[in-house]
Amino acid sequence: VQLVESGGEMVQPGGSLRLSCVGSGFAFADVGMSWVRQAPEKGLEWVSGILSDGQHTYYADSVKGRFTISRDNAKNTLYLQMNNLKPEDSATYHCAARLVQWMPDMGPLHTSDLSDWGQGTQVTVSS
Repeated sequence: VQLVESGGEMVQPGGSLRLSCVGSGFAFADVGMSWVRQAPEKGLEWVSGILSDGQHTYYADSVKGRFTISRDNAKNTLYLQMNNLKPEDSATYHCAARLVQWMPDMGPLHTSDLSDWGQGTQVTVSS
């Protein structure tokens, strides 16, 4: 299994970015996917998830209304459109396979909860 993220960069507050994640080595179209992020000295945070068919999406409250997750199964690619970015969105963003949603009552998300995830792409929101 390989997951390769791209698209992260430095952007000003209020700006937009589109992240991509290309998956290989598994049946991408059959698997739910998520974006998770980790800021320096903070734990993992689940951001957004999408079912295999792309018809059902889920978001953390912190990004709802600003981020949009989507996927192109023909291209084995997961996307995250991020608008109205805030400094608190600064983090390394990872895509994760076989994860669709992580609810707050499930406790903190740990790397041991992720079966497959990529190395990440860095997003910095700063003026």
